[in-house]
Amino acid sequence: MHLDHARCSAAVRSKDPRFDGWFVTGVLSTGIYCRPSCPAITPKVVNMRFFASAAAAQGAGFRACKRCRPDATPGSPEWHVRGDVAARAVRMVADGVVDREGVGGLAGRLGYSVRQLERLVTTELGAGPLALARAQRAQTARLLVEGTAMTMAEVAHAAGFSSIRSFNDTVRTVYATTPSALRQAAKERDGAPTRDGAPADGDAAEGSARLDLRLPFRAPLHVPSLFGHLAATTVPGVEVWRDGGLEVALDLPRGPAVVRLEVPGLDARHVPARLRLSDVRDLAAAIQRCRRLLDLDADPVAVDEHLATDPALRPLVAGAPGVRLPGSGDAAQMAVRAVLGQQISTARAAGLAVQLVRALGRPLPAALVEEGGPTHLFPTPQAVAEADEEDLPGMPGSRRRALRALAAALAAGDLDLSPGADREAARHGLLALPGIGPWTAEIVALRGLGDPDAFPASDLGVRTSARDAGLDDDAAALLSRAEAWRPWRSYATALLWAAGTHASARLPDHGGTPHTRRPRSTPPRPEEAS
Repeated sequence: MHLDHARCSAAVRSKDPRFDGWFVTGVLSTGIYCRPSCPAITPKVVNMRFFASAAAAQGAGFRACKRCRPDATPGSPEWHVRGDVAARAVRMVADGVVDREGVGGLAGRLGYSVRQLERLVTTELGAGPLALARAQRAQTARLLVEGTAMTMAEVAHAAGFSSIRSFNDTVRTVYATTPSALRQAAKERDGAPTRDGAPADGDAAEGSARLDLRLPFRAPLHVPSLFGHLAATTVPGVEVWRDGGLEVALDLPRGPAVVRLEVPGLDARHVPARLRLSDVRDLAAAIQRCRRLLDLDADPVAVDEHLATDPALRPLVAGAPGVRLPGSGDAAQMAVRAVLGQQISTARAAGLAVQLVRALGRPLPAALVEEGGPTHLFPTPQAVAEADEEDLPGMPGSRRRALRALAAALAAGDLDLSPGADREAARHGLLALPGIGPWTAEIVALRGLGDPDAFPASDLGVRTSARDAGLDDDAAALLSRAEAWRPWRSYATALLWAAGTHASARLPDHGGTPHTRRPRSTPPRPEEAS
């Protein structure tokens, strides 16, 4: 990743927060690194050094600024937009692959040798996979130190450190202070932690945790379309919309979890989140799933500026600035749900998914279940592939065959839909399966893989809003028009959904709040063209 010194220094002088996460600034005169919008006095240009990642700045000997807290910014959108090996590696590191499998495991997943991968990632980010994982461990440790009453030994274990000594050394290196001093400063700033490393009732297994966090994002954020879409497409039992928030059961590497993501205030730059983890070592993975679910690392200003160059989309951008991709915590789950939802209404699709969950889903541990909240994990691909016919929901034979073929390919590892998946390879793999066409493949790419350039041209909601905007609603004509929307066609899709009359374009049960759009008539669920 090339960082132009003149452009970066101009961004630092502007103190524009939309550049936060794109790079960090090392200040030679102080030995600290900052986010571009740091409120401190702007350093002299000759004293600035720019790094593509916090890990690179740490590797060069800089410590994190205590005032602007550069490790608490949204991640760089570049690594979610790009599909090359370096970007895929970054997404896998964020999901905890290095902590669980080592650099060798990461390299094996990507089909490279360790040496090749180290060279590729270091060239792009200024730091290798191990350094990136170390920076993430440090950030996880800070969250636990400042936000829980866990002992430091428990924090070290939960954050993935091999020893309390390496934990202490890393905190001192990255934050230029001790873990105890970090906790004391947080107490003075925010008060004592309200939640510790285990549920208040004490019934959870050892290593569990309940945590309240704030997930930063770049403004603007169009709340109605994002939370409205997620609320309208919930699978009861696995997902619940209640009291102004979305609750989701997640199947994490070390055990299940339940997360609650609340609607942010009008001027907020964070989404309030509450995490209930069966294993606190899954904290980093849980945060990344939440961020992908809400597309919180997007750069909405860049997206809006590009899409607004099309005269037909310009008024839609003005009416819904900062649209996000309504994502998923599990792309394999989204693929199964996309097949279930082919050519039927939202309500019918949810009903089929509920039948599948009841027959094949795994109940959550009692410690994670609250009255009115999620109760089950969505079935695994292996469970669906091996299910008896009577356990599959009632639907046409062709769709049953598509569902089984998809589940079998996922269970066998023939189709990769992991966070670091090759998105084009995933598309081809999906289209090669019986009963899966372009609409399904593009929906999985958009909602499951977070691909910024997916475009389900045959989607009914997209076509209806396109026609209302004065565009030709023929799928082929839309595909041609959408060439000008690259590389942000997924956001154009979200923008057209937001302009529609479907219930997913507005928040439920928030009548009268500033976020709400006035309800209009509700057409059928977007369909796949036959």
